[in-house]
Amino acid sequence: MNSKEEKNIFKEISNNNEIAFEKLFHAYYGHLCLFASRIIKNNDSAEEIVQDFFVILWEKRNQLSIETSVKSYLFTSVKNLCLNFIQHRKIIHSHEKSVLFNTKNKQADEDYFTEIYLAEKIEESIQSLPEKRRIIFKMSREDGLKYREIAKKLNISIKTVEAQMGLAIKSLRNKLKNYNKFF
Repeated sequence: MNSKEEKNIFKEISNNNEIAFEKLFHAYYGHLCLFASRIIKNNDSAEEIVQDFFVILWEKRNQLSIETSVKSYLFTSVKNLCLNFIQHRKIIHSHEKSVLFNTKNKQADEDYFTEIYLAEKIEESIQSLPEKRRIIFKMSREDGLKYREIAKKLNISIKTVEAQMGLAIKSLRNKLKNYNKFF
């Protein structure tokens, strides 16, 4: 298609001639898609950009005035849309990275404060145990002593140690039941 034919077709398009629009579309669609895909490196997105361009072209057909060649106008317009697409994609990617970073940091902060809060609640629950039971529990869990060793140190039977540990664990489970999801 030569320059004069292009200008005539574009003039016809400005006058709402759909057949002229289809002729222009068929003459350049494939070339514009190939051109756009070379810029953005994605065939599907390139086709969408070119299709969007032709929709915009048709919608603004009465407002457009082309001073250069039609071919130059078409390729420059598609190139600009491709550059906008790339810029938009960069912004989205940057935003995704920012959101991901902030989410990870926020989650780490929440986890840290949850652990501190939970540790405080556990310590409060242990401190609320009766004295003898608390001593037996701490000797077992914090000092790592076996029931036999605790019994020997406190001069009580192993059965008493077992019974007191059972009661301590039951009491702690009860007091910390609202925090089961953390365990």
